[in-house]
Amino acid sequence: MEDMFFTDLQGLVPAETHLCDLSAGVSPLPGGLKFADSAGAFHYEESGKLLSVTSNRFIHWSTSGDSVQLVEQSLDTNLLNNWVRLRFNHCSVLPGGVSIQETLNNVVILICTNQSVHRLLLPHPTRMYRSELVTELHMQSIFTDVGKLSLQDSAHSAVIPSQVGQAGSPHSCSSWISHQGEAHYALASPAGGIMVVTLLPHDTPGSVSVVELKQSSMMSRLSGWMPSAIRGDQSPADLVLSLAVRELEEDSFIFALCQDHRLRMWSLREQACLLEADMLEYLPSCKGVRRLSGQGHRLRLAFSSTTGLCLGVYLAVPQRGQFTVLQLVATDNNRYSLEHISSLLSTQETLVDFTLTSSDVWALWVDESNITVVKYINFEHNTAGQWNQVFVQPPPEEEVQIGVDLDPRETYLEVLFSPLRFTASAIVKALQIYRRGSERISDVSWEGLKKEVTQAVETELQSSVTEFEFSQEEYRQLQVEFWSRFYSCCLQYQEAQSTPLGLTVSQHTGMACLLRKGFVSFLLPCFAVDHLYLSYEQYLFSEEETPVVSRDVLQLVQCLRLVSDAVSPEMAYEMEKALDYMQSPERAAELVLENMLCNDSDNVIVDIQNKLQDIRNPTAAMMVLLREMDLETDSELGSNSAVGLNTRISLSQLYGSSSAVSLVCQAICHVAMTRALFCRDLLILQKLYLRFGDNVFLGGGAQLLQLQQDLIPRSSHLLSSYHLLKHISQNLASSVPMDTIDANLQHLTVLELSDSLSPQTVVELFYQTVGRRIIISQIYSQQQTCSVLLWNHMISNVVQLLAQLLWPSNPGFLFPECLMANCQFTQLQEYVRLIGPWCQVNIGSCRFMLGQCYLANGEGQKALQCFQEAATEVEKEEFLMKLTGSEDEESASSPRLQYYNKVLRLLEDVGLPELVIQLSSLAVTEAVNQWKHLTLTQNPDSSMQLDCLRQLVVVLCERSQLQDLVQFPYVNLHDEVVSIIESRARGLDLLTHNYYELLYAFHIVRHNYRKAGTVMFEFGMRLGREVRTRVGLQKQVNCYLAALTCLRLIRPEYAWIVQPAAGATVYERPGASPKRNSDGEFSSEPVRRQVDILELDDLEKQYILSRCRLTLVQHHPPSAAIAGSSSAPELVSLLVQVGLFDSALSLSRTFSLNLTPVFEGLTFKCVKLQFGGEESQNEAWSWLAANQLTVVNTKESSATDEAWRLLASYLDRYPSANGQHHRYVINKLLSHGVPLPDWLVKSYKRVDAPSLLRLLLNFDLLDAAAELVLEYVDAVLGRGHQYFGIEKPLCATSPPAWLPYTSIDQLLQALNETQTHSSLYQRLQEKLSEYHCVVEQMTRRLKLLKIS
Repeated sequence: MEDMFFTDLQGLVPAETHLCDLSAGVSPLPGGLKFADSAGAFHYEESGKLLSVTSNRFIHWSTSGDSVQLVEQSLDTNLLNNWVRLRFNHCSVLPGGVSIQETLNNVVILICTNQSVHRLLLPHPTRMYRSELVTELHMQSIFTDVGKLSLQDSAHSAVIPSQVGQAGSPHSCSSWISHQGEAHYALASPAGGIMVVTLLPHDTPGSVSVVELKQSSMMSRLSGWMPSAIRGDQSPADLVLSLAVRELEEDSFIFALCQDHRLRMWSLREQACLLEADMLEYLPSCKGVRRLSGQGHRLRLAFSSTTGLCLGVYLAVPQRGQFTVLQLVATDNNRYSLEHISSLLSTQETLVDFTLTSSDVWALWVDESNITVVKYINFEHNTAGQWNQVFVQPPPEEEVQIGVDLDPRETYLEVLFSPLRFTASAIVKALQIYRRGSERISDVSWEGLKKEVTQAVETELQSSVTEFEFSQEEYRQLQVEFWSRFYSCCLQYQEAQSTPLGLTVSQHTGMACLLRKGFVSFLLPCFAVDHLYLSYEQYLFSEEETPVVSRDVLQLVQCLRLVSDAVSPEMAYEMEKALDYMQSPERAAELVLENMLCNDSDNVIVDIQNKLQDIRNPTAAMMVLLREMDLETDSELGSNSAVGLNTRISLSQLYGSSSAVSLVCQAICHVAMTRALFCRDLLILQKLYLRFGDNVFLGGGAQLLQLQQDLIPRSSHLLSSYHLLKHISQNLASSVPMDTIDANLQHLTVLELSDSLSPQTVVELFYQTVGRRIIISQIYSQQQTCSVLLWNHMISNVVQLLAQLLWPSNPGFLFPECLMANCQFTQLQEYVRLIGPWCQVNIGSCRFMLGQCYLANGEGQKALQCFQEAATEVEKEEFLMKLTGSEDEESASSPRLQYYNKVLRLLEDVGLPELVIQLSSLAVTEAVNQWKHLTLTQNPDSSMQLDCLRQLVVVLCERSQLQDLVQFPYVNLHDEVVSIIESRARGLDLLTHNYYELLYAFHIVRHNYRKAGTVMFEFGMRLGREVRTRVGLQKQVNCYLAALTCLRLIRPEYAWIVQPAAGATVYERPGASPKRNSDGEFSSEPVRRQVDILELDDLEKQYILSRCRLTLVQHHPPSAAIAGSSSAPELVSLLVQVGLFDSALSLSRTFSLNLTPVFEGLTFKCVKLQFGGEESQNEAWSWLAANQLTVVNTKESSATDEAWRLLASYLDRYPSANGQHHRYVINKLLSHGVPLPDWLVKSYKRVDAPSLLRLLLNFDLLDAAAELVLEYVDAVLGRGHQYFGIEKPLCATSPPAWLPYTSIDQLLQALNETQTHSSLYQRLQEKLSEYHCVVEQMTRRLKLLKIS
């Protein structure tokens, strides 16, 4: 079974009615019996035909006491005088007492009260409009001349005979028109049986006849008003509860459902009961029910050519109810039987009404909370007995939440007059009660009604004030008090008018309506994705077997429902406010999630996590939902040009009435509200997915990455889009004075756009003026036939296409254009503000619209800025191209110049001469540049063309219009432009003109990065030779850096440039002869150009060299003269002299230079500081600060200490083979007689102790040398070997140990020759003897090991 789901939408109620009082000449009956209010509807037979006057047209009525209210409604045209209220004095209208039928020439209304019957004969719409085509926007209703009818004529009304009604008045009835034109009224007698009152055809004279059908073998026929009957036994058991009539085969069959649970069928022609059936036979487990009398049984009929006549019986049994569908079957000899089709169990709610169609049962209930419940079911193909939901629009909130930063009056007005909440009639009645007066409200338009409400509440507030001074908070409390009082009045009347009375379903179009006391609710199909989100949980898994993706989608929707329930109203408001203030939806969703996690007292997050783990492929399920909600489309709008003239005229009226406009736009609002909540919950759930990570993702990191990079941004974009749709569908349109509209139309004529008019919301305004025509054309351009108007199909397409027209990401720009044409500048400005941060479509068009809004508000400078920003998008967006697409413009002019022309005319028409001047100067500049470009490209003389090109370059450079020069599309003159700019760059001063930078920009714009790098490298080389200043060096560094960047942007195999070699003719004069020199003489040999190829590494070396030069000059400005031409070794010496050791080391390593000069220079600096005074200490801090110092947290640290630390850090950071750097440093120190620091000795001992010994001997430091030898021997023997870098000391299994015997012998000899070192000499001898003994022992052990 294919399910259909519907949503409840309110229709508007007109304010004017005809009131007719009728008197049947009767007196009120004693007891004051009152019947329940009821309602019904009649659908024209041709309401589903497009080319009919009655297409989408129907009549609905409601009864209350002695009154009947009739309304004729059309969804295509606005009907005038379409309301009438009939009041029957001293009578009460019976339930089911109104029936409407149509004949060829008339619409006949039959009304039955408890004391009289009436017939109204009205002209048929086809007779009111003789033409088959209806082109008027408004039409007269059939009730227009109802006041001229003689409603109390005896031919059209009659009094029920008092003899028949002695035991009481009828309590149920049914009426119909026979084939002969007679009006029959079947009345349920309170004593049992049926009485039929018949009025002859209106054009036939005669009296009224009454027939009584009773449960007896004898029947009576009454002629005139005198009864003559042989009465049989009557029992209260055959009291009729519900009546229904059907004309079949020249006879009228009256079906009566009686109090004894039996269904009886009477023949009016035969005046006999042809069929009697016990309905309890179809009720399972009916024990004890038979003894109870039925009270709430209902009966309905449905006829179709395929199924014949079907009967729907509702049995109201205590604690349960059941619908039974039967089919009437005719047998031979004029006998009939009932065939059981289906039995459907009902819910526990109180049944208000139900209706039967050829395939479905529609039912209306009211539950214990007085909430309306509507459901329907297919009685033929629903084996599970599952009723389908109808999502009824909930009543307005009982309390209005007012933010602390909001005005109470504005908040209440927004709630009162927003769609889907209150009808106009409810507000009007509340206003009349609030005023405590009976004065009539003249202006019932939405704008006028809002003014009346504001004035009434403010007047009441002012009259209650007794003090003259109030604090702001006290006045706010008073406002809330009085506005809430008026709001409660509106709630009461809205609740009263929302009381459900009946259901109606058109058999021609399938349109379903819920008939309420004060208005009609149209039931529209619900889209599948909305149905998933709104359905109760038991409806989600109605099918046993579903595909994996479908099951995942259902599981995901269940999680979304849990998220929706967990979001508090406060956080929902914060999310809404974040979207209004253009904040990131993703960030807002994270804040809501944080709140949910902090306040998860019911373990909702755990439940969600458990459900998420059951989803096999969550990303696929999310993509299904996002794809269903995304309304972005590239399809072209259809055209009805192939449809006939008559059909096109009918299409121009289709769904064009104010009721249809309100209906469709309320549907858009409902869809937007539902899907905004859907996207909000989905975004929160996706953020929760990221929190859970691999705990719930079976796919791992790939799905998490897809979620973060694709799905979350899509959900955020959809949330913003649907929030925008919700905003505009609730945003009220402003009423604009006609003179303002006329003035705006003149401006739009300047822009060559269209015009229109305005209703309640801006979406209604758009649909009425622009959208409906496009939508209907689109629908009928895709259909082969256009005669049948099926409600579900048509209204779904209309809502879907309207949403696509409003969708901000679609290329169309009709909605903002409509707002501008109708002077809705405040709403348009808000629209542009909301889509600005996230919508990347029609950016220029939105800026133009914003400029229009500023212009209307008198902010000319802001408008001019917006117009200029929009100019860059003129050739990209359809709306702006339409502005420039006039045929009278010259074909040679660019679209941007045409755009400027249009805007200039607009500013001139508005009267802003200063803005005209500003924009004109910009337009003239662009026009001159365009003329020059045309002169270049169309000049046939090549020499003149080159002269013009050179002149153009010079002029644009002098005017500083460099951007125009770079962006000109030089079609075949690209090389010439480069040659011109190169010649000027090489021939002019480098610091005065920026031709090199211009040439660089020229190549960058065209993505020629290697040429751009070559230009900047050449610029840097010239700066190094010609501009030897700090400014020149800074520019050189920037040039080399730009050249490096360019080469890194291309593939490595192409990352090279050509450099002219030193000594060659680098810069030749343009046009110079290759055979003669500058003096005009012949050259001795041809000019040969030598070139070098520079790769990326070479450029990096030049960049580092120039950066070091700049560093040197920054710290020592006098060096600028020599730094520019210095080589790398020379620059290292200069850097060492000024103390820039970091730069010197970096440069040396880049060019693979020896680091010895750097270490010697730093060592010399340390020596000078060691023996210098306070002045040298102060000077040292300047060069020490230029190097990377170690952080020392001691206050006593001096410049000398920092210099030594810097030297130590360099020795550690830049190690050398055999401690070469240590040797140079120690040699430098000892040559200057400086004692060696302990850290240096320890460091060198670990690297090369023998070399240290030799250095000490060279400088006659015998004591230090002897101590070193003693420590070294101990280290070899295993005592402190780690301090000398010895991995394994002397042992039998270790490698052979080694001692510098030559140096030791030299030391022993020197110690022996001096008397002062005898003790050292002795100690050294003993230590060596100890060493030798250990060596001998180890040798013997080694031999023994080998022998063993």
